[in-house]
Amino acid sequence: MKIFLPNSAFIGNIDPFLRALDLSNSDTLEITTNKSWISIHPVVLSLVAALGLKANPKEIKCDSLEAKSIHYLERMGLFKFLGVRSGINITKHEPAGRFIPLTQIKNSKELSRFIEDMIPLLHLEPKQAEPIRYVVSELVRNVIEHADSRDGAIVCAQYYAKSNRIAIGIVDTGVGIKKTINQSYPAETSMKAIQLALTPGITGTTNREGGTELNAGAGLFFIKTIAKVNSDLFMVYTGNALYKLLKSTTNKLYSDPLRDRHSQAEDLPLFNGTVVGIDISLDETKEFSGILSLIRGVYARSVKERKKARYRKPKFI
Repeated sequence: MKIFLPNSAFIGNIDPFLRALDLSNSDTLEITTNKSWISIHPVVLSLVAALGLKANPKEIKCDSLEAKSIHYLERMGLFKFLGVRSGINITKHEPAGRFIPLTQIKNSKELSRFIEDMIPLLHLEPKQAEPIRYVVSELVRNVIEHADSRDGAIVCAQYYAKSNRIAIGIVDTGVGIKKTINQSYPAETSMKAIQLALTPGITGTTNREGGTELNAGAGLFFIKTIAKVNSDLFMVYTGNALYKLLKSTTNKLYSDPLRDRHSQAEDLPLFNGTVVGIDISLDETKEFSGILSLIRGVYARSVKERKKARYRKPKFI
């Protein structure tokens, strides 16, 4: 595998970075960077780290990294995560900076401990912490319960002072959304699987509308909608498909994610796992309880409408 870290790779412009990925020969990993500087979203770091877990540790090469901002990769724990030496000396800094270095979470106990430690590290106020806690908890829980990944979830987060936002990336190298959804719903393509996964009340654990008590098919829909209500960015990359929620000028909520303002691609390098990235603005974050109430209303109406449509279908004996 070969990964090139460009000047800039955030959710809004992540497409060229993903297209340039060379995921062949998974035993090896070669990381190179732009010679001048790099500025990348935590979801990019999480993806690089996750791919590193699939490679032979002795076949991971990042000797020729030249970017002036390479110390950022050291500080965020990439080299430590990959088990390689960066050759960079960084002056000691306050451990409670406004970032979460790369962290691997394999079970519920580790998730609980991570959530407990995360908020103090990001210095968030209680009102700001609620959506962050919910997003990370739901996404990691999805990985633990559905991804079938022995490596668990790879998580990374960063606070950006200039835009006053938290950027979060969560990646797993499991079976991917398509295989999970196909357990209960037919999805011929990765994009169709993403569409179903983002639709309220649909889960790969059952074809029952609204899911079950334990798996209601709400997590990804809720998270995508939190981003939309706050006019933030959100992305899902799995298989060969990318769904990217774009900033919206309207708060009207839809049960079909393809009705939201978005971009999509279905010709990307095949990644057998799931990549989720989200930005959450701390300026625009609305009252979280109100957001959840609004989303639950859309969720309930969507499930009810699909149940009615299913029962109206003619049945032949």
